[in-house]
Amino acid sequence: MTGTPHAATAAALLPLIGGPANVTSVAHCMTRLRLGLADRSLVDEPGLRAVPAVLGVVDDDTYQIVLGPGTAARVAAEFETLVRPGAAELAARGAELRETRRRRNATPGRLLLRRVANVFVPLIPALVGCGVIAGAAGLCQNLRLLPSLTPALAALSSGFMALIAVFVGHNTAKEFGGTPVLGGAVAAVVVYPGVAKVTVFGEPLSPGQGGVLGALAAALLATYVEKWCRTRVPATLDVLVTPTLTVLVPGLLTLYVLMYAAGAAATAIGTAATWLLSTTGAFAGLVLGGLFLPLVMLGLHQALIPLHTTLIEQQGSTVLLPVLAMAGAGQVGAALAVYVRLRHDASIRSTIRSALPAGLLGVGEPLIYGVSLPLGRPFLTACAGGAAGGAFVGCFAMLGDEVGATAIGPSGWALFPLLTGTGGLPLTAAIYAGGLLTGYLVGFAATYFFGFGRAAAAGAAAGAAPEAGAAAEKGWYSRRAG
Repeated sequence: MTGTPHAATAAALLPLIGGPANVTSVAHCMTRLRLGLADRSLVDEPGLRAVPAVLGVVDDDTYQIVLGPGTAARVAAEFETLVRPGAAELAARGAELRETRRRRNATPGRLLLRRVANVFVPLIPALVGCGVIAGAAGLCQNLRLLPSLTPALAALSSGFMALIAVFVGHNTAKEFGGTPVLGGAVAAVVVYPGVAKVTVFGEPLSPGQGGVLGALAAALLATYVEKWCRTRVPATLDVLVTPTLTVLVPGLLTLYVLMYAAGAAATAIGTAATWLLSTTGAFAGLVLGGLFLPLVMLGLHQALIPLHTTLIEQQGSTVLLPVLAMAGAGQVGAALAVYVRLRHDASIRSTIRSALPAGLLGVGEPLIYGVSLPLGRPFLTACAGGAAGGAFVGCFAMLGDEVGATAIGPSGWALFPLLTGTGGLPLTAAIYAGGLLTGYLVGFAATYFFGFGRAAAAGAAAGAAPEAGAAAEKGWYSRRAG
């Protein structure tokens, strides 16, 4: 035990989820500690929610404890230290239990989306880092600063994107039960310069054609070929035959089928995204900005990562992320309205103060699970704020001033260093800032005037007991949820 606050949080959580024997896996994303549990009936959920560092819990394919950005990674490291003894013995049983639960509770489509998201989530730190460096390189180039350093920055930012297909192939094989290095080997052909000598349908292939979609499909095919070989090739020949066929067969199909097809699909995605915002920008922004918070609540927002990655790889930026980021602005505005209206509720106000900095940086889970979702109506009014901000950004896209992001991961105010657009950086930043301001204002106004039931509003106006207003709203949410 290190004695740090994160170690103390891990120690407090462990007995509440059934102890180390109940833990089969430990992972984390930007804001959540994700646990595989052998028996979820052993979880003391009220106790978990009472832990000061816990902002919410999500019972999904993994048991997810919302801790907030930065905290989740640190608590996960401490948690792994606590459960490491005996983890090896539980791994096989845990994998079987998780698979059984997934098959019982998840639809095939939803499960597939989550597994595809699992391929791309580990890539986000590199995408963020390279995106920030790319933004710095572009700024230096535009301002003619540090001319000797700019090429080095450009090389650092582009290297990962040039080889991203390899990483996607590696993660795909790992996620779907194949050998990661074989998945990476097959996917590497997508970016190999020598593919320019291969002719398909009378035209030479281009290195990178098909991008991450082609790499994903190639590695997935390689995984199935490898599994087929493992069950049919004699053990004495397995070490030679299986890797060879796993690379050869999917590799040839990738060259002659998948790269061509995935290239067409990637082009269609780019064309569709551009057409959507340039033609129906205000309406598209309204829908996308309004629906993104429910996707975050369900954990399905990560399924959009392949779309963002494809757009960045193909066009240099994703025009969808700035629109979707407006959902976080609506959430911030709604939280501020709750803070003003429930001025006698010390608990809610304390939660808002601790979660608001993360919300301003685009991390919405703390405010979702700690404030708006438990209260019910403020979650809906936050969606209205996101819809308004999305419509604002989409409206300018219709006028020809698109706003894009060179990387995914950050949102809110943290997205400014990654912005790019057709109208130049000052105008692009102004449009994005205008969208955030619109989301804040509409989210605040909608929540202030329509986000509270009569009992809560009357309690707040009359200076009722500290938790009276919030309790009324929580009762409303519980009735709706039931």
